[in-house]
Amino acid sequence: MKGILLDLDGVLYDSETPIDGAAATVHWMQTREIPHLFITNTTSRGRAALVEKLRRFGIRADSSQILTPCSAAAEWLKKHENGPAALFVNPEALEEFEQIARLPEEAETGASCVVIGDLGDAWNFHELNRAFRILHSNADAILIALGMTRFWRAHDGYRLDVAPFVSALERATERRPLVLGKPAEEFFLAGAERLGLPAAEIAMFGDDIETDIAGAQRAGMKGVLLRTGKFRESDLHGSVKPDAVLDSIQDLPGWW
Repeated sequence: MKGILLDLDGVLYDSETPIDGAAATVHWMQTREIPHLFITNTTSRGRAALVEKLRRFGIRADSSQILTPCSAAAEWLKKHENGPAALFVNPEALEEFEQIARLPEEAETGASCVVIGDLGDAWNFHELNRAFRILHSNADAILIALGMTRFWRAHDGYRLDVAPFVSALERATERRPLVLGKPAEEFFLAGAERLGLPAAEIAMFGDDIETDIAGAQRAGMKGVLLRTGKFRESDLHGSVKPDAVLDSIQDLPGWW
């Protein structure tokens, strides 16, 4: 192993609480100049906000070291867009789409694609049905999923993430989503490209057995599962077998 991919929520912090040893582990990687990248399915905020959040927890990083579905989607839209995009993302993440033509917020037709992120408490029947109407009105409109994380652990408990809402739209429109985020193989390979390393020389550290571990393994990487964040003991008895299991991120240096 020569490179490291690190999830954020559930690995370096739980919502607004840093995980013990996270800052020291990242500092250890940086002082040894181990190639690393923060790779997250967070779509509730942009990379600048994530940099500031990491700074508050004593972790030094810049935007170029963070790969998110929003940044990946913005790059994809720059290359492929042929009309405005309907963005269902948190307002704090809109900065990533500043250069993208956007459908007006109340419009129900006219988009070339529908981008689904984590709207959190802003999700309601009206918003989900508007996304459906946009897709239904254009047989060529693309359904884009900003990752396919099923749920995440917030300060007040577990919350639904992107996947359940994408699945509802997929079922209603009979349209397969384009996934720009974990667990898509291309997302992990984009991380490998940024590190300048082949996938076989990279280890992914995450707390989600499906999006982190299975996704990384399909891309040819090692998947190391951490017993923090959303980890549950039942994760160890399913079809996905992690290459290693650590109690927390502070065990990474010893494992390495």
